[in-house]
This record gives sequence, C-alpha cells and structure tokens, in this order.
Amino acid sequence: MIFLLRHGDAEDGHGDDAARKLTEKGQEQARAMGDFLFQRKADIDACLSSPKARALETARIVCDGAGGEPEVAEELSGGPFDSLALAAGRGGVLLVGHEPDLSGEVARLTGANVKLRKGGLAIVDGSTLVALLRPKDLWP
Repeated sequence: MIFLLRHGDAEDGHGDDAARKLTEKGQEQARAMGDFLFQRKADIDACLSSPKARALETARIVCDGAGGEPEVAEELSGGPFDSLALAAGRGGVLLVGHEPDLSGEVARLTGANVKLRKGGLAIVDGSTLVALLRPKDLWP
C-alpha cells in the first residue's frame, strides 16, 4: 500500500521556497494525520519525504507515532515521480510531497482525478484508490 500525503499548511513564500516551514495550522494537520494513521494501525514500513522544509516537517510529525525518521527522497521535491519505484521492497510506504505531483501520481496509478488539499492523504492499493482524506475530515 502507498500513502501519498501532501505537506501541511505552510508559511507564505518570501524568498527560498524550499525553506518554507509549516504554520501552526500545518503542524495541527500533520498531527491529526499522524494520529489517524496510528489509531488505524496503518501498515507503514517506510516514510519518504521531499527535502523541502514543509514536507520534511510534515513527515517528521506524522512518522513520529510510527517511531521512524523520514528518509529524504529528492524525487519528491517537485515534478513527476514513480511511487512504485520508491516503494519497491519496502512494504507500506508513506510519501510526503507536493501538488500537483501527488495528484498526478494518483492519476497515473489509479486513473482517478483528484486534488490533494494541504495535509490531505490518498491511500492507494495497486491500481485502486482506497481513500482520499482531507484534514477537515479528521479534525474540526
């Protein structure tokens, strides 16, 4: 199973886009998603993240409950990527990245036309979109 997670809400861009950090709201979104995955005992064996600060911070918060430190994957920093190649041999994998790349990958794998909101999660099993969650589905 592949879990594709868009980073949480981030600071406005004034300069270096890669250095933008999560806002308080973004941190809450990440904690809510981490809690959701932990409570449902999601089968996540590896956590890979874009090197951009907002994605890496999201990954660290979400993966904290699973007891793992995210691995930086340059492939998730922007542009198309192959989630199957990134997940190969790892079991269940959480990939934390950016739009429109994540939605494009969901479409490539499943044919589904989706748009992940900030902090949103798509769960894909083979060629099936199992779930599409928005942060507001998890907390008020």
